[in-house]
Formats: sequence, structure tokens, C-alpha cells
Amino acid sequence: MDDLSRRDWLGTAGRLAALAAVGGSELRDPEVAGAQPRSADALVGTLKAARLFDLSFTWNDQSPVLGLNPPYSFALNRTHKMTHEIFGQAPGSRVSWASEIMFFSGQHGAPTIDAIGHIGRDLKLYGGVDAVAATSSPGGIGAGLGIDSFPVDLMISRAVFLDVARHVSGGRPDPLPPGFEITAKHLDDTLGAQAVDVRKGDTLLIRTGWGPLFGTDNAKYLGEQSPGPGPDAAKWIIAHGVRLAGDDTATFERRPAAYGKELFSVHMMLLADSGIYIVENMNLEPLSAARAYTVALVVTPLKIQGATGSPLRVIALAP
Repeated sequence: MDDLSRRDWLGTAGRLAALAAVGGSELRDPEVAGAQPRSADALVGTLKAARLFDLSFTWNDQSPVLGLNPPYSFALNRTHKMTHEIFGQAPGSRVSWASEIMFFSGQHGAPTIDAIGHIGRDLKLYGGVDAVAATSSPGGIGAGLGIDSFPVDLMISRAVFLDVARHVSGGRPDPLPPGFEITAKHLDDTLGAQAVDVRKGDTLLIRTGWGPLFGTDNAKYLGEQSPGPGPDAAKWIIAHGVRLAGDDTATFERRPAAYGKELFSVHMMLLADSGIYIVENMNLEPLSAARAYTVALVVTPLKIQGATGSPLRVIALAP
């Protein structure tokens, strides 16, 4: 597919966000510029013609969870045998069902997204909101900074995938070394090598190559030496007007996440200072294998009032 048609396709996918915000009126109004396709059938056809990439891992009780968070648990509390014995024995009834109980923190998932109010700097949240006041109730983060306030128009976005690990390793799919700090130069160099551009409002996905460790080597994946962006790369992300940034590690930023005495500088720079969402634990291997560097990304957090984050099922669409 040539560059023009690729841009057209991504433009169509990008307009889905606007449709969600205005109730689909663009599909009905022929006067709205650039509103193709103009029918639900045509829109579905466009999307069905795309390559679809699932950027999620399977979440189970063997998945890595940072010790700072509550543990994950899942169990069936009703099986089909149990419910059939209760409800399926009535005259004429043949029904059975299963149900489960789940316990998890919004701060882990595969992937997981951080709400803007998840991180503060000097007890201030994004926009200068008092962090103490905003979390004074166990009902969740206030001031519109919980995950329930995730913008509708960001649920579908143009995303640029930078395969930093492959670029650094000279084209091989090798992971970055432990503790490797991704800088602005790494992002610029990868951007140039892939011949893509980052525009204001885009989502940025960064591959470190550590995704395959998820569930296979949890100790290394959760350890204190994972690669990721440092403050220099965070400044690049902010300067380029990115609205959401994600990668394939447990903490997004390089670990140990300490610069002098300051802890988790990148989280503070993106969330608390700039209002940029962070996604962690992404499976970026499918995009790397396909060399899909510009995609339409679908991110839909659970709408939980005041939550500090949410597990996700993230998909990417490419021409």
C-alpha cells in the first residue's frame, strides 16, 4: 500500500474517535469534509480489511505482578455441575452456568494503563490539583483524574510504533540489555530508520524486546534492571505532543527508576507534569514481526470511578 492510501486509511480509522464523541453524525452528514466512508457497512468493511494485532498477554495467576500492588486471584465460584444440580433439575429446565470471582488492582494487567492521578509530584497532581484532597475518600481519585475520565477521543488514536530494540541491535529482534536507558537520540534515530513521523496528539509505542519475558521469566521481567525511557526520552515525548505512551515492560521507564534521589522521574514528568497516559505490559512482538510502524490503536479502559488505572485489551489495526 502506498503512502497516500496508507494515510487515507489511517485518517478513516482516526475519525472513529470523532464519531464516538458526536454519535456518528459524520456518517449521516454528507456536508462534513472527509467523512468517508459514509455508511456503517462501508466503515465495517474498511476495518475488516485491516490487519489486526492483539497487543495483550493472557492474564492469569502466573502473570508477573509488582510487589507494590495487591496480588491477582481468579477462581470459579460456580461451575456448570453445581448450577445444573440446583437449577437444571426443575421440570422442563436444562440450564446451567458458570461464574467467577476476580480480585486485582487497576495497576496491573496485560496491558495496564495508569490514570493521570496515579502519580503526583510533591503532593500535586496534574493541573496543580492537591493530591491529598483528591484522594481523601476511599471512593477513588477525584478532580476528574481517575481512569473513568479517560478521554473518549483517545480510545482510538493514530499510534507510532518505534522498534528501538530492533534498531539498536542492527535489525535483529534482540531485546535491549538490562538497565538500558532509551534516550531522545534513540527515539529520533529509530524514527528516521523507520521513515515515520510523530504528530501532536499521537500515541507512541516503544519496544524494548522484554515482552517475551512476561510469564516466562517473571523474576527478570519484574527485576530492577529492565530497560526503558529515561528523563531525556520523556522530554522528547512531551515535546512531540504525545498523549499516550506505552511499552513492553512492567514499569515503562528504565529501572532502577532513580535519578539522584528522585524516584520514577519519567512517571512524574508524563503523568503529573504533562497529563500523558502511560501503558505498561504491552505485547509488541506482533508489530515488530510485521514491521507495522504506524497503526490505529484501540484502547478502552474499564470505566471504574476514581480508579488509579485499568487492565486493557489493546488492539492495533494497520493497512
